[in-house]
Amino acid sequence: MLWLELLILLACILIGARLGGIALGTVAGIGLVIFVFAFGLPPGGPPEVVIGMIIAVITALATLQAAGGLDYLVILAERIMRRNPQYITFVAPIVTYVLIFASGTTHVIYALLPVIAEVARKAGIRPERPLSISVIAGFQGVVASPISAATVAMIGFLGEKDVSLPQLLAITIPSTFIAVLIGALSVAWRGKKLSEDAEYQKRLASGAVKPVEALAPLQGRALLNARGSTLLFLLGILFVVLIGMFPNLRPAYEVAGGGMETDQVSMGMAIMIVMIAIAGLTMILFKASPETAVKGTIMRSGVTAIICIIGVSWLGSSFFEGNRSTIVDGISNVIKGYPWAFAAGLFLLSALLFSAAATVAILVPVGVALQMSSAQLIAFYPAANAVFFLPTYGTLLAAVSFDQTGTTKIGKALLNHSFMLPGLVTMVSAIVIALVLSSILPL
Repeated sequence: MLWLELLILLACILIGARLGGIALGTVAGIGLVIFVFAFGLPPGGPPEVVIGMIIAVITALATLQAAGGLDYLVILAERIMRRNPQYITFVAPIVTYVLIFASGTTHVIYALLPVIAEVARKAGIRPERPLSISVIAGFQGVVASPISAATVAMIGFLGEKDVSLPQLLAITIPSTFIAVLIGALSVAWRGKKLSEDAEYQKRLASGAVKPVEALAPLQGRALLNARGSTLLFLLGILFVVLIGMFPNLRPAYEVAGGGMETDQVSMGMAIMIVMIAIAGLTMILFKASPETAVKGTIMRSGVTAIICIIGVSWLGSSFFEGNRSTIVDGISNVIKGYPWAFAAGLFLLSALLFSAAATVAILVPVGVALQMSSAQLIAFYPAANAVFFLPTYGTLLAAVSFDQTGTTKIGKALLNHSFMLPGLVTMVSAIVIALVLSSILPL
């Protein structure tokens, strides 16, 4: 019965991932019905605190977008890249990493990709180089960001092991950032020069290559709202990090009916409170329209992520709880003997799900149940964002389409695409560096 249940679980994931969007969550609901009503498995449940944190963070991001804050960040990023065109292969991924680290979502990269392509072309640099590593840098920025859905989910599960947000960031930030630089080196001299590229010369002669217009500058009140909302959002992130570093900043309260017993506001609850408050202040102080926030791309993508996480984590929870002893006994020795097997699992699942957050929601609880060390769970975390493996993710396809020179490609063999080399180099580097750091830093 276990293998039949596993087959149903994988089928729901594959079908949902193929359909895309919220289907990953809704198709999982079909499997959940079969598990609970046909097979009699326990219903399990979605990670409520994790879902709550993601909703709060997405709401704050959506109001930042409505106030013009995300546009302001993108404009700043564009200025930096245009000032250093000759170093675009290194500047672009660093700028992309920082921007996504601050915003917690890869969706802001769509505004950067045409700029990266144009700056590279005008500097005579093969656009494939900065475009490929910038897309990968975005994925690593999500891993390092304290407010990404994946990190929020990660810290929610690691809380059971008393790992704080600052402890997690102390490993993920330096490991992913250094890995991005290593990834940039892996493509810095890749391919022919533009002057020697036959495809580019053909497109140039036909007039297919056209200049990209600069982003329209923000002015007047719109600029003030954009700057103010950005500053407020960054202060909110800083406060979240501080309350993680100094738990005493989280207030204690008396438990109702508990006499003199007190409890302390949990880290997850604190994140929710702070982010929802940031969203409210952004609407009041910087005129972020509630309607615009709800209709924006951040909110839409956030709702999609939430539905997917609820569905797949609930399905995975039901499967795991119904077969806990068998699963733990069966793979614990493998994981203990070959810890890299867990990283391989994260890699493969994220490549299928196209979601780091959903991957974390499914597999990290299993790692916790197997009593894997905090150091291993954190070090392997970058493997949960292997969405570059199959060249069907939005940012990969966008990078290909924005490269008018034709140097950024999806190969005929599917897996021999422009993003594979920097993706694998960066991910492996991040894991190795994180393993070293986790062995040094206290957890």
